[in-house]
Amino acid sequence: MQMETAFSYIDENYKRISYEVGEACAKYRKPGEKVDIMAVTKTVDPLAVNHAVGLGIELLGENRVQEYLSKKEAYSKNAQVQFIGHLQTNKVKYIIDSVSLIQSVDSVKLASEIDRQAEKVGKVCDVLVEVNIGNEESKSGVDKNSLEQLLFDISEMKNIKVCGLMAIPPAEGSERFLAEMQQIFYDISEKKTENINMDILSMGMSGDYVQAIKYGSTLVRIGRGLFGPRNYR
Repeated sequence: MQMETAFSYIDENYKRISYEVGEACAKYRKPGEKVDIMAVTKTVDPLAVNHAVGLGIELLGENRVQEYLSKKEAYSKNAQVQFIGHLQTNKVKYIIDSVSLIQSVDSVKLASEIDRQAEKVGKVCDVLVEVNIGNEESKSGVDKNSLEQLLFDISEMKNIKVCGLMAIPPAEGSERFLAEMQQIFYDISEKKTENINMDILSMGMSGDYVQAIKYGSTLVRIGRGLFGPRNYR
């Protein structure tokens, strides 16, 4: 796909996504409640990413450390970059100073390394804890039964701050898992643990973002639905 054609494609997709998010918010949410649209940029050419930023995208989601490092200098400074993929502890040091939030924290080991590296660069790193809500072996994330202990352990670290939860529900029966994540999110919010904020519930991708908004998502992560076919990437 030629880049000019790709831009037109992104324009149409962004218009549709924005409309559908707006309709879902009007239907399922209180007036004034906001849902952020994140552009997932895996394999996407920075020119296409920057075009999406120009349309109004303010959040970019990166899955792979090496790819992010190869593209980050080309990205528009008008959008924040968050890391959403599985993160190995030995890669934390490469992204700690440039991402605004890490969505995929699922162990004390990873959280401890983020805390250590954040201290080195003099920042408090915002994170989400990833929950493997469907208990799928193919996906990362903490088991829901171990979530509270992990949150407690992270709450005692000085250079890391939990801002919410992230999940990728199973494709089959996703509505049930979305509803379960919403309840978990509410339950943790009500406990008001120090250093644990439930400001963000990141769930919903190209195929289920409207459903996710119905069940309380505050941030939807959209790649294919925004950028379409990947042959220009």
